[in-house]
Amino acid sequence: MKLRHFVLAISITAIWGVNFSVIKLGLTTVDPLILAGIRFTLCALPAIFFIPKPDVQWRYIIGYGLIFGIGLWAVVNIGIKSGLSAGIASLVLQFSAFFTILLGAWMFNETISRYQLAGMGLACCGLLSIILIADGTVTMAGLLLVLLGAIAWSAANVINKKAKTTQVFAFLVWSSAFSPIPLFGLDYAINGSVGYSALVHQLDDRVILSILFQVYPNTLFGYWVWNSLLKRYPVSTVAPLSLLVPVFGLLGSVMIFDETLSANKIIAVLLIVSGLGVGLYGQRIFSVLFKRSGRCAS
Repeated sequence: MKLRHFVLAISITAIWGVNFSVIKLGLTTVDPLILAGIRFTLCALPAIFFIPKPDVQWRYIIGYGLIFGIGLWAVVNIGIKSGLSAGIASLVLQFSAFFTILLGAWMFNETISRYQLAGMGLACCGLLSIILIADGTVTMAGLLLVLLGAIAWSAANVINKKAKTTQVFAFLVWSSAFSPIPLFGLDYAINGSVGYSALVHQLDDRVILSILFQVYPNTLFGYWVWNSLLKRYPVSTVAPLSLLVPVFGLLGSVMIFDETLSANKIIAVLLIVSGLGVGLYGQRIFSVLFKRSGRCAS
């Protein structure tokens, strides 16, 4: 990978990690469902008027939009609002990789390797370490909600796989159009007009920055760059860099909210990131090392 592309890829993982803290900034004055609704409104508009509909069945576009917008990000927003720190949320959400593996085994009869099982075991030990954190940055409600969001993300990944689209950016833009109305409607059904009144009277620079960051650098620019790199380079070169997302997520929470890095959090990061590495890339790494050792022996 060329140096400029490597730096660009690292920058995107940093943006995706810090985005969790940016979401938390917006949640200080905006309801979680409204914040997600505004985010996906701006992801769809005005881009949808300039980007042709991807060659994908409507059921995949609509299904992805509802699950990605409501099941994933609205639920994660609520989880952060429920007391889970932004850094821990970015870490726990990575369990979507393992849920995707399990869904793939169930729906596509894909085999779960011993490396994936070992990775899941390591990550679960990291989750246990998170549960034991007692500094006020972890709530059981928030933890369960973000895990639910991780399950939704895995379901969105399955929909994306079944859609078999190569027009990833167009797919993201068009699917985003189906998230806002249900999100705004759910918030009104639950909270009435309170959230909208608060939005009008408490809209400030912090909220605007949060919304714009989530839409443009994080979602539209981030996914466009990442998928462009995936087209240019092998998946095995680009994808492992995503392991840095929870690292940047925790660092962002430390810098923006002065979150304390306790021993349990450091252990959780090491275990979950190691689990992801072993589960997703262990077999490939072992094969490379085995080939090299074979050459040396010969």
